[in-house]
Amino acid sequence: MGCFRALLCIVFPPLAVIDRGCGTVIIVFALTLAGWVPGAIAALILNYVAARD
Repeated sequence: MGCFRALLCIVFPPLAVIDRGCGTVIIVFALTLAGWVPGAIAALILNYVAARD
C-alpha cells in the first residue's frame, strides 16, 4: 500500500476502496456515515490485506 493510498484511506475512505468492488465500497461508506474513524480503519485494513496478497 502506497503513501497516497494510505492518505486517501484517512481522508476519504470509500474512494480508497473503489477498486475492491461495489460491496466493499458500500460497507466502507456505511461505516464512514456511522463515524469517520470506523470507515477509515476499515479502509486501511482492506487495503493492507489486499496489498499483502
